[in-house]
Amino acid sequence: MEVVPTDEEESTEAVEGVHLSILAGGDEMNVQHFRIEPGATVPEHDHPHEQTGYLTGGTLTFVVDGEEIEVTDGDSYAIPGEEPHAAENRGDEPVTGVDVFSPPRENPDWQE
Repeated sequence: MEVVPTDEEESTEAVEGVHLSILAGGDEMNVQHFRIEPGATVPEHDHPHEQTGYLTGGTLTFVVDGEEIEVTDGDSYAIPGEEPHAAENRGDEPVTGVDVFSPPRENPDWQE
């Protein structure tokens, strides 16, 4: 069994204002915590991983195939593998939450 205490999270700033921390994981999936500052944008990307998530604070606007989908504190979501998507924090407070990826995903290379 793997346990990752909150005080041992190692955060990476994937792009300006987007902070990611890989948490516990196994052979088939892993958990990632995220914090997206007001005004920050996750660039459009896709990946082979299925992604499910849950917001613990704030409101996040996903852009999927030109459609804007607002997800707010307490909402969960699922994104199929290979589906291009982006996300923007258009609010005045940070967006926080957790994502689960299957298969496990490392931190993205959005800055490259």
